Amino acid sequence: MKKRQLFIISTVLVIVLVCVFLVACDGKAGKSAYELAVEQGFEGSLDEWLESLKGDNGVDGTDGVDGRDGTDGITDITQLYDKAVQDGFEGSYLDFLNSYLTLNADTQVAANLALLSAIKVYVSDYYINYWGKKTEVSAVGSGVIYKLNKEAGNAYIITNYHVVYNGNLSNDNKIYSDIKVFLYGYESESQAITAKYIGGAYDYDIAILQVEDSEIIKNSNARAVDVASSKDIVAGSTCFAVGNPATGSSASYSDIKISVTQGVVSVDSENVSVGDSATGYTVSTRVIRVDAAINSGNSGGGLYNSKGQLIGIVNAKATSTSIENMGYAIPSDVVAGIADYAIANCDGEENRYIKKLYLGISGVINSSKSVYDSSSNTVKLVEEIAVGEVEADSIASGKLQEGDILNAVEFDGNKYAITRSFSLPDSLWMAKSGETTTLKFYITRGGEDMTVEIAVTKDNFAQLK
Repeated sequence: MKKRQLFIISTVLVIVLVCVFLVACDGKAGKSAYELAVEQGFEGSLDEWLESLKGDNGVDGTDGVDGRDGTDGITDITQLYDKAVQDGFEGSYLDFLNSYLTLNADTQVAANLALLSAIKVYVSDYYINYWGKKTEVSAVGSGVIYKLNKEAGNAYIITNYHVVYNGNLSNDNKIYSDIKVFLYGYESESQAITAKYIGGAYDYDIAILQVEDSEIIKNSNARAVDVASSKDIVAGSTCFAVGNPATGSSASYSDIKISVTQGVVSVDSENVSVGDSATGYTVSTRVIRVDAAINSGNSGGGLYNSKGQLIGIVNAKATSTSIENMGYAIPSDVVAGIADYAIANCDGEENRYIKKLYLGISGVINSSKSVYDSSSNTVKLVEEIAVGEVEADSIASGKLQEGDILNAVEFDGNKYAITRSFSLPDSLWMAKSGETTTLKFYITRGGEDMTVEIAVTKDNFAQLK
């Protein structure tokens, strides 16, 4: 399965899956403060325990700057919540806790939800070697349930393209002919579910699998993943991943178990060069960089935020001895765009390729700055993006000009702000062949704000490799 490498830093493609396991002060891993309180004799629900933490009238608080019982400060969580509501926070008390506090109990819930959408992938096929001998080949990877109909036993699963692709295979499309998937907790050979490749994009390392009429799925606790927009990712945020790391070259696929690992987002967006050693084909892929333990076999699994929502599909790790804890994930906005197109248009046979709206322009970053968001206590990067070049025969020719500052784009009733170099490319995944007819750009040209409309047809959607 290690058919691609990051050329720049001698990297092996694998999948990161990151998770949060906090350790209590007594050294017991995985227990929340509430669970420890129950062990010490507390009787009641989590809400009742949180209620018991409230201060009375400040006399049990620490002294404030005026020296009197902390009365000049906020002394308990409910006061923080009340203050947040006054400042515009919309949501319940527990919503506030989920948004601004990290409790181990919340993390466990998120991780367990992620486990129910996790998939182990096993592929096998053969190729004819140099001497004409038939050689069996197999690989192990990971996946995520994206769409699910439990009553019918049907599912669509996201994985990496390089998990199901092998440039050395003897068949024409180089996709493994035998694909088996396993749900979490249903990982024995007898519980294998047959899956079919329906479409994907080599350029973005994403493939979509289809399962139909599975009795195992019908009788399982499997669930489709919740997806968050990757545009909201910030550096330093907690992330965890669920995948299927290999335990060694001698391990049987039935011995490899779906597992959870922990990390943080190191860089919210960067580009890496990825190549296929069998074909020599190279692409530059935008990824999220994470700090996490990554192992061969994790490829195709999901990267999640602290709420258990999918933010990416991890596909690579840096293996240089001079580099530690550098893993990469394909952003969820890209993943969802490819998956939605494949589900709507691909069948794995005559229609197996992904198409995306092609504008024919390049973008340049005029400026970049960090902006502190007081509502979420996060630092976000904001870039000014301008048109760098317009291809002569493209649909943007005569509409957009070099130097135009791109502020936003609107189509199909939705408006997308352009605040990063990836904002426009990611938003175009939402354009639909045969449905999207017009793009409306909000631009600044020569210091003047204006709008530019560009007509779109099905012919403007380019087929991806």
